[in-house]
Amino acid sequence: MKRLTEFDLSGLEDPSFSRAVIDWQRRHGRHALPWQNTRDAYRIWLSEIMLQQTQVAAVLGYYARFLERFPTVQALAEAPIEDVMAHWSGLGYYTRARNLHACARRVVAEYGGVFPSDPALLADLPGIGRSTAAAISAFSSGTRAAILDGNVKRVFARVFGIGEYPGIKPVEDALWRRADALLPREEGIESYTQGLMDLGATLCTRSKPDCGRCPLQDRCVAHATGRTAELPVRKPKKATPEKRARMLVVIDRGQVLLEQRPATGIWGGLLSLPEVDGHVPLDEAEALDIDAAAEAAGRFGEVEETGSLLPLQHVFTHYKLHIHPYRVALTSRGESLDGYVWWDLARIEEAALPAPIKKLLGQLGQPSLFG
Repeated sequence: MKRLTEFDLSGLEDPSFSRAVIDWQRRHGRHALPWQNTRDAYRIWLSEIMLQQTQVAAVLGYYARFLERFPTVQALAEAPIEDVMAHWSGLGYYTRARNLHACARRVVAEYGGVFPSDPALLADLPGIGRSTAAAISAFSSGTRAAILDGNVKRVFARVFGIGEYPGIKPVEDALWRRADALLPREEGIESYTQGLMDLGATLCTRSKPDCGRCPLQDRCVAHATGRTAELPVRKPKKATPEKRARMLVVIDRGQVLLEQRPATGIWGGLLSLPEVDGHVPLDEAEALDIDAAAEAAGRFGEVEETGSLLPLQHVFTHYKLHIHPYRVALTSRGESLDGYVWWDLARIEEAALPAPIKKLLGQLGQPSLFG
């Protein structure tokens, strides 16, 4: 099989490709998602950002609640970032939420609250890349622009027999040229764009693709050569670094002490539990010590009792975190400290917390939590 970078990429136009995708999407694609059947760029943009690296099923509830609280881009731009983060809490990849807020503010300030239709202008806004800009513009304005998200890369890799990892820049550049060349020439850009997304999400899935129902089966190199399980080529694996964090669950009078994390970095802008020594590489971490946890908690008040809670793990995109929580009871609180807030445990679901921390605090008082 030829390497993609060896192909002559001229003459890639093929109207029959886009026609097959458009016809299939109109008959068998998805048409009832809440962000479809609208030209409202705000709703389309919101869905595209939420769907980045997140499945449709996980997005549906968040999308509805987000729109209820922030029905317009103006409402989102005017909202405090803490409110935005709270409504995003649990959806993950929190940089998206910070960029969402920054993008809304720019759209209001620079474009009067109206998203530009030019994909190049959209791509200049926070959190919107080339593919997302093309999708927003195609669905809201009918702009003829190519998308190339993960689903489309998988479809192209299989249909055209791409034998290299699509994340390598020369390969990705070649895929972009192919994506541009295959755009429908006159009509149907919305159905074509949605069709590529639908094919990757519902038929040309990573595992167990439903080739029998695929409109591109007769031209698919992977299907013809029995390589659907091998393509697209996976990213070369690297060992996942592991780190440890010792966290303090400081409880007093039905409240838990939470720390405001920095605006950037892991869990940026969210509330979390105070930590003893940050996220430390596992091979450099000190031995676990309840006395050290009690000493660290002393800055928050007079410590009455300290005990270990069951550890948990959380996997980020670039490392695995081993969380060792300690339950700390106070006899009296110390002076208020900047960056910390006491939060009612009865309202913990309202706090803008990372998913694993919210889960941990939601289990307080349950015997299974204690080691």
